[in-house]
Formats: sequence, structure tokens, C-alpha cells
Amino acid sequence: MTGGDGGGGVTAAPPLDWKFSQVFGERTAGEEVQEVDIISAIEFDKSGDHLATGDRGGRVVLFERNDTKEHGGSRKDLEKTDYPSSRHPEFRYKTEFQSHEPEFDYLKSLEIEEKINKIKWCQTANGALFLLSTNDKTIKFWKVQEKKIKKIADLNLDPVKAVGNGSIASSSVSSVNNLLHTGNGEYTDKSCTSLNKDFSSSGAIQSLRLPVVTSNETSLVARCRRVYAHAHDYHINSISNNSDGETFISADDLRINLWNLEISNQSFNIVDVKPANMEDLTEVITSAEFHPTHCNTLAYSSSKGSIRLIDLRQSALCDRHSKLFEEQESPGSRSFFTEIIASISDIKFARDGRYLLSRDYMTLKLWDINMDSGPVSTFQVHEHLRPRLCDLYENDSIFDKFECCLSGDGQRVATGSYSNLFRVFGSSPASTEATTLEASKNPMRRQVQTPSRSLSSSITRVVRRGGESPGNDINGNSFDFTTKLLHLAWHPTENSIACAAANSLYMYYA
Repeated sequence: MTGGDGGGGVTAAPPLDWKFSQVFGERTAGEEVQEVDIISAIEFDKSGDHLATGDRGGRVVLFERNDTKEHGGSRKDLEKTDYPSSRHPEFRYKTEFQSHEPEFDYLKSLEIEEKINKIKWCQTANGALFLLSTNDKTIKFWKVQEKKIKKIADLNLDPVKAVGNGSIASSSVSSVNNLLHTGNGEYTDKSCTSLNKDFSSSGAIQSLRLPVVTSNETSLVARCRRVYAHAHDYHINSISNNSDGETFISADDLRINLWNLEISNQSFNIVDVKPANMEDLTEVITSAEFHPTHCNTLAYSSSKGSIRLIDLRQSALCDRHSKLFEEQESPGSRSFFTEIIASISDIKFARDGRYLLSRDYMTLKLWDINMDSGPVSTFQVHEHLRPRLCDLYENDSIFDKFECCLSGDGQRVATGSYSNLFRVFGSSPASTEATTLEASKNPMRRQVQTPSRSLSSSITRVVRRGGESPGNDINGNSFDFTTKLLHLAWHPTENSIACAAANSLYMYYA
């Protein structure tokens, strides 16, 4: 896949050599992880200079890139230098703030936890950063800006000495008593003359300067600009910014609402899959995202494994989809788990908007939005777990929702797995790249390069299968279903991945 031309006849790029870059919040051996510290959302901004994470404690932590600041100033200066600027992205902690607090819905007797479900960056303005964060019910619009701290300076009066000799204290407290009534109805103030005598006799201060306010230091301040609440009866699973910079969508299990960033008390319901009788409900919305460049187009996925593309220009309520992407199951392969593992947990548009990536429990699928007959490529992620679906169902692991991401150039896709592993695949039809990495300081520790077999079929459709043994990872180690890598994000312009393993944020580059 190379941009919008479909990538026909293009040779595959060589596999990337991934290296450890940074870790934030690394655990020591045997350290117990607090539930509230577990990372639940990761998002790069469009420039790649800022990274945001949200956790189950309702906090949002911001990181900023610092390698560009330290190694060369302006773009003109960098162009003049003889050496190539090939440094990988490095980030540093910027600030954090409490985005959501635990709440209680008294009407429904329901606890609303503070966990951050999604974070989305908005357009920057006047040096300030803007972002949306949401928990299960409430979306908030945040502004993060540097504010100057005001301090009083140039005050030449020592308050200790003044209070010590009693002159200032007595003059301020007994100012009313010092007023003398004169014969013509005017008042004179004794304190003025006595204060002057005290100052001149002590020889300390001959003149009083007024205090001056200075602001030399700056501090980052996060302020909640708007709260978008009371619009969802079910848990919010997605928010997505529109390319127009003015609107965004929020999706729950049955509805998708359209909001204007400036208006918090009104939203428009654009998708509603709730049947008249809830017993007739067969599928729910699992994820939704706006097209990166077409402000009228968005896609949403369902628990039945289908993706619908809708056009907001067709009608106010988008009951009908303009395109439907789904893969027909082979006859005779249906089982009790078929619908569960077909449920799509995440969808992402490629940067150019031509391709759409989806993640279900077993696979990653890459779709061309101009071809709804089937996926362009299918990447097997959990095929080795198929014999253990009964165990996964009993311990609820089969309902885990793994995210997916694409590289900025669209050449590769990535998603997480168990035992804190994540996988990177080459997305072009000719590529056999299938790399497994571990979220640790040595990402290649459990790496054995096993090129996937490619089975080509009509219309450049490619199916890739991994060669792992059932229930084990590629080194024969048994999988740990309690350590799962659900959240990860790819830098928009460089080969750099940020991923969350419990409360730790790991970053890698290639």
C-alpha cells in the first residue's frame, strides 16, 4: 500500500529493525500496579510533537517532544547543516490534570467510573493545546496553556520592621481614631505626621515605593472549556474529530451523535440502530471515526464484524449506509464463538483516507474504501488461540478490545496481543513482514522472525498466517492472558510506536 494509487506492482519495503527508545512509569520487579494507574488511552497529535495518555483514574498526562528543540532550532538552520537529521522522537513529561471524577447517576442508580475511554487532539491556537477526553458518559474539552505567574516585587518596605516598631500596625488599625475634627468641618489625620516622624527618625526608609507586579515564571494550566453531557444512555466507546475543525462525533452502543465544539448543550443524532423492541437487537456499534479529509464521511463498525461508510450529505439521520464492508464467512465454519470473535474492537483510517484498518479478536483487516467485496489484506494475530477459545470465553479474555494503528506512510500496521506483545505487519501485498515485539526495554527478547505465508487470491487479496504453536508464543512460552497490550499509537510522520503495558508507557523506533 503506497498512498492513494493502491500500491500495484510496488516492491515491499524491508522489515524494520525496532529499538527501545523510552519508558515512562516503569515498574520495579514485584511492584504491584494500582488499578487507577493503568493506561486506558493513547493518542499522538497531528504534528507528532505531543502525546497524550489517559488512565483509569481519570487523569490525562501530556508529553512533548524534546529532541527537535535540543538539536537545531528553525527548519532553515537544519537545512544548512551538513549532517542528516535522523534522530528518533524523544519525549518528556509536560503536565497532567484530573479530567474526570467518579460520579453517580441517581436516576439509574449507576456508578460512572472516571476511566478515560478516548482522547482526541484538536487544532492548536495561539500557542495553546486543545483536546477532547471522555469517560463512559461525559466528554470534556480542555485547553492547556502556559500562564505567567504574577508576583509582587520592588516593595522596599520590610513588613517585619514596620510591625516591630508599631508604626505601620498602629497607623492602619487606629486610623479612624487619629482623625481630628476641626472647626470648619474638615478632618486632619494625626497618623500622617507621626508616621513621617517614625520613618525619618529611624533612618531606614525615606520614601515609599508602590509594589510592582512581575511575571517572570510560567506554569502550565489545564482548563476545562466545555462539558458535553447527558447525550448518551449507553457507554461511549469512541470520539472522533472532523476535518472541518468545528465538529466531532461521539458513539455509544446504539447511537452516534454529532457535536459542534462551541455548543455543549445540543447535539444531533445521526445514527440510531436501536430497534423499537430491544429483543430484536442483533448488533451494536463498537467504534466510529471520521474520514481524515472528507468532512461529510465517517465509518462505524459493529459487533457482527461489518463496517459501514455513511455520507452526511444524504440525510439528517443516516439510516442507510453508502457502503458496507464485511467478509462472508465460509459455510460450515460457524460455531458458538463465531459472532464473538467477529466483533470489531477498533477501526482506523489511513492518513490519506483511502484505506481503513479494522481489528477483530483474531485478525487485522485492511480495507480499500473503493472496494467493498472484501479486505485487501488479512493479518492473522490470534489464530494460534483458536483451540483455546473455550478457556478464553470462561475467563472473559475473548471480550478484550485490542486497538490497531497504521504508520503515517501506510506501509505498515500494528496491533497488540497478550503477554505484553505487539505485532507489526507490512501492509503492501508483496510484503511478508510480520514482527512480534515485547513491551519491555528489550523488545526483541522474544522475537523469532518467522515470515508469514502469503496466499494470494483474486483482486490482490492477501491472507497471511503466522506459524505459532497453539497456546504458546513464538518462543514456545505460554501466553499470560492477564498482561495484555490493548492500547498503542503510531507516530504520524515517523516510524515510532507508543504502547501501554499496564501503567507503563513504552516507546520504540525503527
